[in-house]
Amino acid sequence: MRLKKSFTPYIKLREFVVERQIKKVIFALFLGGVSGYLFYLASLPLPWMLGAMFINIIAALLRLPVAGPTKLRPTVAVVIGVMLGSSFTPTIFDQIIYWVPSLIFMALYLFVTGLVIIPYYRKVAGFDLSTAYFAGMPGGLMEMMIIGKEMGADERSIILAHTSRIVLVVALVAVWFRVVQGIDLMERPQFGTPLSHIPAIELITLSVVGVLGYFLGRFVHLPAPMLLGPIIVSAAVHVLGFVENPPPSELVVIAQIFLGTIFGCRFTNAEPKAILRAIWLGLGATLLMLTLTFGFAIALHEIFEQSVEELVLAYSPGGLAEMSLVALAMNADVAYVSTHHVVRVSLIMLVAPLLFRFLLRSKEKSSY
Repeated sequence: MRLKKSFTPYIKLREFVVERQIKKVIFALFLGGVSGYLFYLASLPLPWMLGAMFINIIAALLRLPVAGPTKLRPTVAVVIGVMLGSSFTPTIFDQIIYWVPSLIFMALYLFVTGLVIIPYYRKVAGFDLSTAYFAGMPGGLMEMMIIGKEMGADERSIILAHTSRIVLVVALVAVWFRVVQGIDLMERPQFGTPLSHIPAIELITLSVVGVLGYFLGRFVHLPAPMLLGPIIVSAAVHVLGFVENPPPSELVVIAQIFLGTIFGCRFTNAEPKAILRAIWLGLGATLLMLTLTFGFAIALHEIFEQSVEELVLAYSPGGLAEMSLVALAMNADVAYVSTHHVVRVSLIMLVAPLLFRFLLRSKEKSSY
């Protein structure tokens, strides 16, 4: 009885801490949802995730009581993985054979970009090898963030590097086509399909795909198994025609809000000067990437019988949805553009971890 009483203050303290933490998470998610909606109304890129991230970075810097739902991160990553895998459809693989030369040169473009941007972050920013590597790879923000963290990189630097890249690439390319070509952006393509439009059997199948993908990723020791495993299984079932729809758009929006909130709350103890420095570094990296993009597009457009504009949209390291939107507005080949971005993100996600491990082994051998 005395023992039980002696633990009572500890139990009450723990309950108080847990309750306070839950309130912080709820407040952060509320801010993320509101900000994401405002970003969506403003037609900004990746609105739900970047909006949630942006407001929670500000909240963290202002020392407001926010905290990310980090324990739900694996579940969120599975949803994102199934969504990304759904981009692989039988139609894409029917058309992709005609775009092989362009895709091969895109791989070369990604390699050259890595050779330029990774040393930039190493020498100019002073990042360690893992942080510079995953900050400089023009892959998806979510993918590079998750994989980079598992490889020991500084996730805050990766978040800022890729956030600035996505926002600046989309903004600069859109401004270029709006000012020079007179093109305006209209409706935004959404991720996923509305829940009411997906048959119950497909909802069940997508759920099973996520679970199987997660355990497959862990079983074969894939990097970021909660993300890469579901992508592989989802891509397989969509290519084989077992499922036609991506995950419900409502679920994808929620997942992006959760992920953006988690990312934003990582800056709880960050200094404003460090964030501003990272943004300036991101601007420099983005300008270097776009210079390479336009260089490749101008040099190769006649060989591939594509316009410079289409190659710029296909090679630009912006978001899939946003680049597809610009392609749609300017009456370009949307399938061509979207396929290149799907392959870009997938190729980097598959190759980047393996290449990084090779670099680490080479560095270890050279140190002996």
